[in-house]
Amino acid sequence: MSDDKSDFTAFRQRMNERILAEDNQVVRRFFALDTQTYKAGVLDVKTKEMLGLVASLVLRCDDCISYHVAQCKQAGVERDAFFEVFSVGLVVGGSIVIPHLRRAVDLLDHLEAGDASDAGACADHA
Repeated sequence: MSDDKSDFTAFRQRMNERILAEDNQVVRRFFALDTQTYKAGVLDVKTKEMLGLVASLVLRCDDCISYHVAQCKQAGVERDAFFEVFSVGLVVGGSIVIPHLRRAVDLLDHLEAGDASDAGACADHA
């Protein structure tokens, strides 16, 4: 799993740089908007990342789920809180979320074991 996540993270970084090198203001502004959205405001970063994780589970985007699991972990989300977040995503998204939940818990297990190379990332998150 480490190699896949390391490869993905490197691919994400390389492709984000490649995409942002293009002279397209819409793409640049969207990336900037995404970055700004997850900064602390009235809601703290931890809460925003948990919201992002729920939305990613419901939308069934494994790249985004990996990104938000890693960001939540970095923001200090504890295991019991993760499972409450997973519960919300499961209830809102239904049983089709279960395969994605499995991968999210697998990544969380790796992160808790100290495997920092598993800090996956969503290609859409700058």
